[in-house]
Amino acid sequence: MEHPFAKFIQILGKGQRGARDLTQQEAEQAMTMILAHQVEPVQLGAFLMLMRVKEETGEEVAGFARAVRNSLTRPAGFPAVDLDWASYAGKRRQLPWYLLSALLLSSHNIRVLMHGMASGIEGRIFIPQAMQALGLKPAASLDEASAQIAKTNFAFISLGALNSDLDRMLGLKSVLGLRSPIHTIIRMLNPVGAPASIMGIFHPGYDGTHQRAASLMGDHNLAVFKGEGGEAERNPDAPCNVKMLLDGIMLEEEWPALFSSKHLKNESMDPSNLAKFWRGELEDEYGKASVLGTAAIALRTIGRAHSITDAEAQAAKLWESRDIGYLQRIAG
Repeated sequence: MEHPFAKFIQILGKGQRGARDLTQQEAEQAMTMILAHQVEPVQLGAFLMLMRVKEETGEEVAGFARAVRNSLTRPAGFPAVDLDWASYAGKRRQLPWYLLSALLLSSHNIRVLMHGMASGIEGRIFIPQAMQALGLKPAASLDEASAQIAKTNFAFISLGALNSDLDRMLGLKSVLGLRSPIHTIIRMLNPVGAPASIMGIFHPGYDGTHQRAASLMGDHNLAVFKGEGGEAERNPDAPCNVKMLLDGIMLEEEWPALFSSKHLKNESMDPSNLAKFWRGELEDEYGKASVLGTAAIALRTIGRAHSITDAEAQAAKLWESRDIGYLQRIAG
């Protein structure tokens, strides 16, 4: 008898005339089977690469992401989170300034759950490395993330701690040589159902795919944009096109460049400079613009600001009134 999963490979692989996209329902069924270990390894590889060749649609991503969200169990009593923040690219040209953006929000009682890669491509800094330099520890589980958010308003949890199957599938890039739909899906995990999400993309066009998928899933507030290095971090040297959902309405905003000329690569890439910058011991005009610019997009996404100008003004006020000792108080 034919394997039950074979039909999904057939839908995608029947050639130029016979192949078609998956429906939302089909995509959800396929991912549900994958997560339930009801597919053969060769089928998984074929499926992921067929999807890669044609590129996933918003409908497919919505179906995949719904299956993944359904597979996650939110611990009872998990504190309400204001903002879900995806972090999966790593940084190689600039420090992960967006970590300070998230901490700036959390220091002003905005609860942020960040999820992403524990480590990855050599030469890139991922959030756990930056947190270590600040004396902070990633959460080893959602239960631990719950305790950290209750205490500090911020937590980071790795994909491996959230779902080891997704983490393993993400690692197939080193075997297959190409990214797969998993790279798209993980940005939409929102593991504790936060009312707003922020994510960065690197490949053109995927911002619209995320926006469409989120809308189909009934998400209400989202910001997705091509950030520095592929992270959800505003690059102040260039205009930033942000595709959004605000109260369920799809819209697009063009956030202007904050500098007329581009800055050079950060040669030191020393994560300990993040703490020095927070404390005012180090000046960095690019870093400040990035921290405040990213925080402004986040404020707009969670509904705290009614315009770009308002969001930027609020972010600047938060920075000027930040608690210099905050990082030290939440460390350990």
